[in-house]
Amino acid sequence: MDAKEEFEEQLIRKLTEGEIAQEDTEEEARKRLPMKSEFRIQAQVDPVQEETKQYRKMADEIDDRYDKYN
Repeated sequence: MDAKEEFEEQLIRKLTEGEIAQEDTEEEARKRLPMKSEFRIQAQVDPVQEETKQYRKMADEIDDRYDKYN
């Protein structure tokens, strides 16, 4: 047997022996997705709070239940 035939025999044995490992296709697809990233920027001014202040200047509250949220 020459080197080529011996190599082919080794290749055939490695390809045919043992169980074929099948991975979960959903898990494999999840692994291929790019990582999620989140960017946060700290603002100097809270826009919701500023808008609330403007509304309070325009109208008076009936009661003082929202005063603690200044």
